[in-house]
Amino acid sequence: MSLNHVRPWRNIYRRKSRQIMVGSVPVGGDAPISVQTMTNTVTTDIPGTIAQVQAAAEAGADIVRVSVPDEASSKALREITRESPVPIVADIHFHYRRGIEAAEAGAACLRINPGNIGSQDRVREVIQAARDHGCSMRIGVNAGSLEKHLLEKYGEPCPEAMVESGMDHIRILEDNGFHEFKISVKASDVFLAAAAYQGIAEATDKPIHLGITEAGGLTSGTIKSAIGLGNLLWMGIGDTIRVSLSADPVEEVKVGYEILKSLGLRHRGVNIISCPSCARQGFDVIKTVEELERRLEHIKTPMSLSIIGCVVNGPGEALMTDVGFTGGGAGSGMVYLAGKASHKMSNDQMIDHIVEEVEKKAAELEAEAAKAQAAE
Repeated sequence: MSLNHVRPWRNIYRRKSRQIMVGSVPVGGDAPISVQTMTNTVTTDIPGTIAQVQAAAEAGADIVRVSVPDEASSKALREITRESPVPIVADIHFHYRRGIEAAEAGAACLRINPGNIGSQDRVREVIQAARDHGCSMRIGVNAGSLEKHLLEKYGEPCPEAMVESGMDHIRILEDNGFHEFKISVKASDVFLAAAAYQGIAEATDKPIHLGITEAGGLTSGTIKSAIGLGNLLWMGIGDTIRVSLSADPVEEVKVGYEILKSLGLRHRGVNIISCPSCARQGFDVIKTVEELERRLEHIKTPMSLSIIGCVVNGPGEALMTDVGFTGGGAGSGMVYLAGKASHKMSNDQMIDHIVEEVEKKAAELEAEAAKAQAAE
């Protein structure tokens, strides 16, 4: 990422990793940190699964994972990958035939632990299928399913056990000359996950997939993920992320992007800066922000919008945003454009007006970006 020489305290120095391809999406190296989610439909429900993949992609998902637990799911995967607007990762556990079938069905990546799918011959068959069909892989270590011998050695899931498990799986792939893979070491415990990820980041240069597994519901899972993933990303660790929530996959994508946006690592859509509101507010801030979030979901161009209830912090926040509105008195407030006070607007017309201004600014930014790209 580019460095901020004016505000060096904002710099994040990403860990150096090799780059792989997950379909058309580069992962690792200097590629943008990608956002993933996973479908929760029954995979053999082809229309339902495709609809969920498309909804996740529309929300900004770069990659979507689909579970492949049986042969019927492998067959369904062929149509799902054909209709998907983003690369599909096939989630494989234990049965090596599912890995081969998923590669043949068009999966861009296999989520698999090579040590859990049988003999070395079977591992080689899966690796060959991945090579033949241009698949990458993800080694997925999870604190809840560590190998028995590691639990006996360490007594419980711990960072050292997770790193050892990951390196054992890495060795299997590398011994077979396969290097197109990333690795994750997930745990539901934030401390355990963070320590394991720091350990694996030091032990290998492979790209890292971040996640706090089984994080919980929308609110609690978002908080746990923001703490765990946020700290790791701040340290420069992580090349792709998935926020694991007991919620609609679209919510996982939204939270993932918000985490990346808060650290300046990815920019997509409107970043709304708003106050929590208080007795000084000149309009109903909470309802206004809820309505604006809904009505501005279609904007994909990165830009900023400040919605502040009064003049204590409003003008200062507006200086830093593309569009702003600060509450005043007598049923109206001030509209700011490009950081400068522009004109007053009544509260009852404010939402429609702000949507118009944001859409206009997004169109301008898109035109500028297209012009710059054409000039290159």
